[in-house]
Amino acid sequence: EVQLAESGGGLVQPGGSLRLSCAASGFRFDDYAMSWVRQAPGKGLEWVSSISWKGVNTYYAESMKGRFTISRDNAKNTLYLQMNSLKSDDTAVYYCAKGTGTVASSLVDYWGKGTLVTVSS
Repeated sequence: EVQLAESGGGLVQPGGSLRLSCAASGFRFDDYAMSWVRQAPGKGLEWVSSISWKGVNTYYAESMKGRFTISRDNAKNTLYLQMNSLKSDDTAVYYCAKGTGTVASSLVDYWGKGTLVTVSS
């Protein structure tokens, strides 16, 4: 059974940083690309970032470029999202998602339960 467990969310002031983690199990982690997706209060799902199976290729939504960094540790079956220079618009539930193949893209088939990030002073 595929399981994805996010952690690291919380309350942070504007301009601050957070690092999200996603522990993966139930599948061969290093065979799949992974993504982060978020959902702000009252809004739809928004793709944040994706990383290829070996971590060589990474992609970001335009508004996250230069502020967010996606990475993975295949030895630990863990996906990360380093978020810097956070803004109130970044407030959302962040979900870790398993890709459908090795190539980084927004195509995903399994999701975690999410971790809440609140950016507020």
